Amino acid sequence: MYNREVFIKDTHRGLWYEDGVLVKVPGAGRYETPRSARFPKFRRLLGLKRKPKVEIVLVDVRARDLTIKGQEILTADKVAIRVSILVQFAVVDPKAALHAVADHEDRLYSDVQMAARRSLASMALEEILTNRTRLSDDILRDVKESATTYGVAISRADVKDLIFPGNLQEIMNRVLAAERMSQAQLVEARTKAEVQRIEAQTKLDTLLAEARTEAEISVLNARSAAEAGEIAVKSELKALDERNKSAGAYADHPALLRLEELTTLREIARNANARLYLDFQEKPEPIAKTD
Repeated sequence: MYNREVFIKDTHRGLWYEDGVLVKVPGAGRYETPRSARFPKFRRLLGLKRKPKVEIVLVDVRARDLTIKGQEILTADKVAIRVSILVQFAVVDPKAALHAVADHEDRLYSDVQMAARRSLASMALEEILTNRTRLSDDILRDVKESATTYGVAISRADVKDLIFPGNLQEIMNRVLAAERMSQAQLVEARTKAEVQRIEAQTKLDTLLAEARTEAEISVLNARSAAEAGEIAVKSELKALDERNKSAGAYADHPALLRLEELTTLREIARNANARLYLDFQEKPEPIAKTD
């Protein structure tokens, strides 16, 4: 009748106090806590044991963001800048988060603020502009270990905004504009050079292809001419061989030569326009020598 129910979600942890003393740190679940007696004098008269007063304090253990806004800090070269830092953290030790410090978020805020001041005070403006990660690394290294003493784990600390004085901001805008212009010109020059290189390479590839084609054509022509010459030589040799064989046959058989002559005369006789010239001049008889 005098008990009450308490529910702890997965996103929280509970610190269980009995009469102001921490007894345990329960996880997620349903718990019943006894209430104090409504009539403590009657309980004492009846000899009943007093129930302790129970209190459960919930602690959020989810990852959260903490923003340190608009801290004006002097750099190593005495330039005043305003910086905003975003810290991501989570409570990993609920007991330390409530017992070690009065408010773990306020303590984390102060620690990050002081770490940022120490880091920026050791950096010149140019280094801050070109190396923001150093500031984040310095803050994380400086605060991460100390935050564990009050139950907080820091996952990251990033520079969110950097705000410069008005005249410096104008100068920086000009510098940034000049840098963007030079980068654009550099990209354009690289693109133009790349196009020219590709065109030159294309022309070279075309010339090489044409030269290879001409060389291949010349080789083919030379091979064709050589093959044609070889065929012609073979034909002449074959014809010469046949003539030699015919000459040998005619020498061995004179009648064959006479038969060839008659065949030739027959072919000539078939042509009406053919003319045949015969030499009937008698050769002078040799003069007999007398002793």
